[in-house]
Amino acid sequence: MTPRSFLLTQELADYVRAASEPPDDVAADLIAETAAMGERGEAPATMQIAPEQAAFMRLLASALGARRAIEIGTFTGLSAMYVARGLPGDGSLLCLDVNEHWTAVARRYWERAGLSDRIELRLGNAIDTLRALPAEPTFDLAFVDADKTGYAAYVDELYPRLTANAVVLLDNTLWSGRVLDPQSDDDRAIAELNASLVADPRWETVLLPIADGLTMLRKR
Repeated sequence: MTPRSFLLTQELADYVRAASEPPDDVAADLIAETAAMGERGEAPATMQIAPEQAAFMRLLASALGARRAIEIGTFTGLSAMYVARGLPGDGSLLCLDVNEHWTAVARRYWERAGLSDRIELRLGNAIDTLRALPAEPTFDLAFVDADKTGYAAYVDELYPRLTANAVVLLDNTLWSGRVLDPQSDDDRAIAELNASLVADPRWETVLLPIADGLTMLRKR
């Protein structure tokens, strides 16, 4: 499997995965189907998170004792599957996405994994859907893996909707190293976001070199 991190060689990526909790049959089938979609040009398969990141997110959700989670950007559903698996039996995950075709794949695998009752998918413009939610502390964990120029707005809208000490995970915050010399709008959006978050008193912030960069925020 191609490394998701530009920081890892193929050999190190294989080692990392061998030393981490392996995907079960359902997750492995989802990973394979998403990869096949990429080969057919139906979807950018690199949008799927790395298996070791998925395992980390499940562990984190469980360790935090999160009961209600939200995800912005679902794609074919691997991240949602693992976050939902880290929630208790009465927990819930709200997923926001715009693509009906890709999330139809997600729905099939959530059903296979026995998670459909924990996951709600809302299709539409994510920022509009987010703003329509009550601006009151609700979510213990959030994951953002969507349009990069929208990250700053997502973070701002999530803040009042998070419980005390809630954690936000932001994907792709190293952006294949392009944060060091931003050229495109996406490059600049991520570089500017990283600079602003570390100076934002609302958050405790750490950027982890996991996959393509994973920023963890804790609501102060």
